Amino acid sequence: MPELSDSRRPAEPAVELRHLSGPDEIELFNRLPYTLNDELADDLEQGRRRPEWMWLALRDGQPVARAAWWKAPDAAEPELFDILDFDESLADDEALSIGGALLDAARAHVLRGLTQQPEYGRYLPADWREQPATRRGTELRMALLERLGARLLVERLRLEWQPGTPIAEPDPRLSFRPAASDEEWLDLLTRALDGTLDVHCREDLARMTPRETALGQWQNEFARFSSPREWWRVAENAEGEVVGFVLPARNSYHHIVAYLAVLPEHRGNGYIDGILTEGTRVLAEAGAPRVRASTDVPNVPMARAFERGGYRNFERTINMGWD
Repeated sequence: MPELSDSRRPAEPAVELRHLSGPDEIELFNRLPYTLNDELADDLEQGRRRPEWMWLALRDGQPVARAAWWKAPDAAEPELFDILDFDESLADDEALSIGGALLDAARAHVLRGLTQQPEYGRYLPADWREQPATRRGTELRMALLERLGARLLVERLRLEWQPGTPIAEPDPRLSFRPAASDEEWLDLLTRALDGTLDVHCREDLARMTPRETALGQWQNEFARFSSPREWWRVAENAEGEVVGFVLPARNSYHHIVAYLAVLPEHRGNGYIDGILTEGTRVLAEAGAPRVRASTDVPNVPMARAFERGGYRNFERTINMGWD
């Protein structure tokens, strides 16, 4: 049979591209599945998302693709691009075409006036490469974002400690105290950056001084926590020298180990386990139903410390960014 000419081909159903009209459309948005769906209504209510930052590609009134951005409640601009989904029935080329059109429309609206695009992050099963459907979807997203100029920054482990998991005995070499001031915290954060294996920190250090990098961490994350500052711990050895620190906290969703470090001159002495134990203990005594943490896949020493501390790898994260 001869091929149909373009004029005789059946027309593809039109795709409508638009953002949500309001929170009442969250059920429509959530027709495409993702692990974050249960949080989205509360995110809208708490100001972490806006309807105009949540975009849909609709065919016959049903979502075939979607995209959304997130921010902290006190921020004015989007800080993270964290939702990009396709209907699994779409062929690869169709998903890339519709996804590209959706992101062109959405980014022109959401990112208008921004000089730096928010990083993209995606939660994935720990074994996502062994799951054909998940792997296909992930590779499609990455291919689409690479077409738009993004690059892979890092893959990260998401870790979790559950109540009932044994907590190690304290390291008898260490004692713990609160920091004397915010300035001491900034000094410790700055010192810990020397030799860091964290990819995001290394990216920042390529364009900023250690002090500027630490200040950005402080302002954009740690200073925003509403959990008690008294939870944070500075670790000292028997000689009274500061060897490291840990920041147990609660963010908008979970109790977390927000930061864990041994200072450069004290690395290699096995202090990391005792410092993590203290952070876990603080959160366990505060009644945390679980404790979450993250570390880069290439940061093997940190990953092993969490494993020894009773944390299991329950998910991974892919992070992509724009230069």
